[in-house]
Amino acid sequence: MAGRDVRKSGDGMAGSDATNRSDAMAASDVRNGGDAVTGADVTRGDTDMSGNDSPAARLQALFEGHRLTPTQRRIAHSMVRRAADVPFLSSVELAELAGVSQPSVTRFAVALGFDGYPALRRHLREVAPAEAPAGATSYNEYQQAVEAEIENLRHLAELLADPRPVARAGRLLAASRPLPVLGLRAAASQAYGFAYFAAKVHPDVRLLNEGGTMLADRIDAAARAGATALLCFALPRHPREVVDALTYAQEAGLTVVTVADSAFAPVAKVSDVLLPAAVGTGLAFDTACAPMLLGRVLLEAMCDDIPDAQARLEEFDAGAAARGLFVE
Repeated sequence: MAGRDVRKSGDGMAGSDATNRSDAMAASDVRNGGDAVTGADVTRGDTDMSGNDSPAARLQALFEGHRLTPTQRRIAHSMVRRAADVPFLSSVELAELAGVSQPSVTRFAVALGFDGYPALRRHLREVAPAEAPAGATSYNEYQQAVEAEIENLRHLAELLADPRPVARAGRLLAASRPLPVLGLRAAASQAYGFAYFAAKVHPDVRLLNEGGTMLADRIDAAARAGATALLCFALPRHPREVVDALTYAQEAGLTVVTVADSAFAPVAKVSDVLLPAAVGTGLAFDTACAPMLLGRVLLEAMCDDIPDAQARLEEFDAGAAARGLFVE
């Protein structure tokens, strides 16, 4: 798309609003149909998309085919995020990392087919780099939160090495008229930010950022008006209402595209295309820099499939200049 500099004008929006603690980053383009971690319909975001077999990808392969409980998925999330460190962690350290009990780590190892956590750790050391991780630089808790977000963004960059899932999602969203954008509770700000910018290039964006009995009515209305896809932002803690709404949207014939914190997220089984971006969990409230950035990348992909997107942006800029809308 030509003239990308025009997109950078106008007002900007950033920020995150997430709760609970849930480590995650795993896969894209998911339809797994249940709590089982399966590989048949998964393009793994933790795999180096250039073809290299990363420690995170090997961990992901280890989890595939196992039906894990929510607590066990939480442990899996944490292990994928800290793939290089996990072979050197004790069961107590892994439990602290995942925010679960030490017996839960033992049960997790047994669920994967090992006699216990020591056997699992021995296996991980065989498939992980031989050297222990270098000593970490001493950071205070605020710096650690920033460093964790930087790591989340690195994971996202690895995922985007294969642009096909995002490009596919962009095409689906661009073609949907109208385009409903769903985000409740912690994810409401992500949905609002996407809808705000999308409305500059898409002729009919419908923000669904409030729950309640009318949510299904609004999905129905969008489907009757011609919508073919729905975009959802889903962050922890995951409201049951979001899962129900996505199920309803699929039953209404909509293709569901979801930006979530993990391919293990509860919304995975009711999403046709899942784009993962991990949240930071080092502070009292989760941080969502990677999901926000992924939303902007998805906007870019959508703009590439809207023929008059550039003309709409130029028209907006001309109108904003005439009205003196922004302080230059």
